[in-house]
Amino acid sequence: MISSSSDSGRVSDAPSDNWVYRVLPRGIWPYAQLARWDRPIGWQLLLWPCLWSAALAANVAAAAGSFDWARLVGHLLLFFLGAVAMRGAGCTYNDLVDHDIDQAVARTRSRPLPSGRVTRRQAKIFMGLQALVGLAVLLQFNLFTIGLGIASLVIVAVYPFAKRFTDWPQFFLGMAFSWGALMGWAAEFASLSLAPVALYVGAIAWTIGYDTIYAHQDKEDDALIGVRSTARLFGERTRQWLVGLYGLTVVLMALSFWLAGVGILAWLGLAAAALMFAWQVRTLDIDDPEQCLALFKFNHVVGFAIFLALVLALFFA
Repeated sequence: MISSSSDSGRVSDAPSDNWVYRVLPRGIWPYAQLARWDRPIGWQLLLWPCLWSAALAANVAAAAGSFDWARLVGHLLLFFLGAVAMRGAGCTYNDLVDHDIDQAVARTRSRPLPSGRVTRRQAKIFMGLQALVGLAVLLQFNLFTIGLGIASLVIVAVYPFAKRFTDWPQFFLGMAFSWGALMGWAAEFASLSLAPVALYVGAIAWTIGYDTIYAHQDKEDDALIGVRSTARLFGERTRQWLVGLYGLTVVLMALSFWLAGVGILAWLGLAAAALMFAWQVRTLDIDDPEQCLALFKFNHVVGFAIFLALVLALFFA
């Protein structure tokens, strides 16, 4: 049975007052839902590692006397466009792969494919168009960054299947969602070093943490249909695991900051993020789906705080 939210043309887990439903024609709604334009938290969390990396590289360039504000702003805009396009393409691909699973989960059966508002052929065409936008953005960077971006597609292709063969699908999501931690640095220097690699691994730990919280919303349905997740794996020990994952995030980001030689303001931003991580762990109730969703979305604030601190540090580099 399809939920009433699909009868209204909306999905059950997106805000009904989103701009998609106020601005776009009703016929476009299913495609906006496939791309998750009505749930911007996805591209926001994908974007933050890109912006962290770009700002981290900018701090190094500033210390060397080669920093250019125009170049940084240009890179940030490109990463924004790329994150929205590739998040949309990735979600459309994920929905194609998970068509049958989404029909069996209460929270997802109102999505365009399981509700029948979009055909698989239409979804594939839409996915291709979004991927072309992402490719156009990628081609604006240097050759090293282009190759690095293309390499990420292997992980993106595997991720939707991970929940079928491992209890750690969030690790595969982390590898895909954190790839921008390498891209921002590569866009500036056309190479990589230990600093962006540490940032990348730290972002993976961050992603596993916040997506574990998110996955607690679906753990009952997941158990019924055999979908695996770290939420099911950790269970009642989720809080302890989050201490380790978020703690590892802070340690690895600190290593990245130290290697890059960032200023005191960046360190203050990381300290603020650590406090926000501690607050999430302390307040988490894994049996309250609404709170799990709210805490998951709160990580957007964490990402912004770290990025803002790195940008402010540029003024004192």
